[in-house]
Amino acid sequence: MAKKDAINNKNDTKPEAITKRDITKSWLTWDLGCEMSSSYERLQSVIFCAAMIPILKKLYKTKKTLSEALIRHLNFFNTEGVAGTIINGVVIAMEEEKANGEEGTSDEASAEAITGIKTGLMGPLAGMGDSLIWSIWMPITIALFIPFAMQGNILGAIGPLVLYAGSCMCISYYLYHKGYYFGKESIITLMQNGKISELITGASVLGLFMMGALSASYVKITTPFTIKMANSSPIVIQKILDDIAPGILPLIAVFGIYFYMKKKGPKYTNILVAVLLISVLCSVLGIL
Repeated sequence: MAKKDAINNKNDTKPEAITKRDITKSWLTWDLGCEMSSSYERLQSVIFCAAMIPILKKLYKTKKTLSEALIRHLNFFNTEGVAGTIINGVVIAMEEEKANGEEGTSDEASAEAITGIKTGLMGPLAGMGDSLIWSIWMPITIALFIPFAMQGNILGAIGPLVLYAGSCMCISYYLYHKGYYFGKESIITLMQNGKISELITGASVLGLFMMGALSASYVKITTPFTIKMANSSPIVIQKILDDIAPGILPLIAVFGIYFYMKKKGPKYTNILVAVLLISVLCSVLGIL
């Protein structure tokens, strides 16, 4: 009887297999809260730990090991919520290896490796995600629906939300699962691959083209200012500017705002107030 109880206790502490459903459940928790659950002290650590709870409960069957795992994932963590999901998948794979007992590796070393991979990857993937998702993909999705908004079509308001949120969910879901199935070696190889740098550079160039096209299409600035000449036709300043470079005034305005933001930072309220005051003043003086 004692031998049978010992076998049962051993089976009770044996890690359960992680399924695709478990990973999806973990991903959904992360995806719904990664941009909302942030503490001033540890930023995204709370939602990262919450997303790991169903995984850790299947891997660690004693109070001690489960507590250690939960504490491990309450350390500081902050990355971009879409591209950074690959870290979650990698960590799940590493936790599974640790729970099943890697040969030749102590528990302390495994715990340090898990924390190290999180710390090492959260910065680079945050930069990648901010460049591709926030700086390029989000403006592009909004730009696609600006014509609808200008026509008063409700699609102009709903379309960007559906397309952007839906596409980001699909990307994060894919990366979450791929991070788990590929494991830690794949992400390290991916980060060291020069193709990633080329992809970011190419996407950045595309984003600049898009922003230039949007500026030329939707920023409208003209001047009615003319210089009257005796016994001659008046000199139309706008015509001279168009001969120099069509759309030069919108270009000057966009670059003026850009250089202000580069020097002073993204002080949007100051920019908005300044644009309104300059517009009203120039309109009253008949300059613009």
